[in-house]
Amino acid sequence: MSDRPPHVIVLPGGGYSGHAGHEGEPAAEWLRGLGLDASVLRYPVKTRHPGPIDAVRARVAELRGEGVQRLGVLGFSAGGHLAAHAATEGLVDAAILGYPVISMMTPTHAGSQLNLLGRWPMPWKRRALSIEHRVTPLTPPLFIWHTAADDGVPVYHSYRLGLALERHGVPHAMHVYPQGRHGLGLVEECRQVSAAEVATAGIARHWTRDCAEWLTELGWID
Repeated sequence: MSDRPPHVIVLPGGGYSGHAGHEGEPAAEWLRGLGLDASVLRYPVKTRHPGPIDAVRARVAELRGEGVQRLGVLGFSAGGHLAAHAATEGLVDAAILGYPVISMMTPTHAGSQLNLLGRWPMPWKRRALSIEHRVTPLTPPLFIWHTAADDGVPVYHSYRLGLALERHGVPHAMHVYPQGRHGLGLVEECRQVSAAEVATAGIARHWTRDCAEWLTELGWID
């Protein structure tokens, strides 16, 4: 067996129209600090499905070809949708989702749906990319965090995913923190989050600690 540490692909958010910088390399640096390998994938944006997931498939194939045996993905917001898609497709062995877009059914995150599926997508296309309908018993373990106060991507996205994971018996950890706006990233270590916003985020600033404990239970870090 390879003695390489697990590798985590980081997928920043941005509504499938761009990449939020504070959700990219800073998150990869945090993962490296835990003893993991990590890289940021700047997947195609402002392009229709399957462009973004094809980019993930290609990166996964590249890493598997390099001998990576334990492969995970971390995604925020729209990047969380892409990460969850990769997980439900069986591409990775674990996934971390931060305030993820999950459902493309009404109501949804309009910007993500517009960029990924176009202005008037058929219902079957919306369902096909709604992660709550993609979960199976083979979906790998997930860590999900969200805030109840998120008005960018409402917390019901994560609740829908959690119900699907429970229904199919998929191991998962879900943390819904009471306060904090959308797009917090690493919170305390994020330059895009002011001191006042860190204070109002409350215990959401501890999501990295909670995630590190989950990764320890998973056997990915010591």
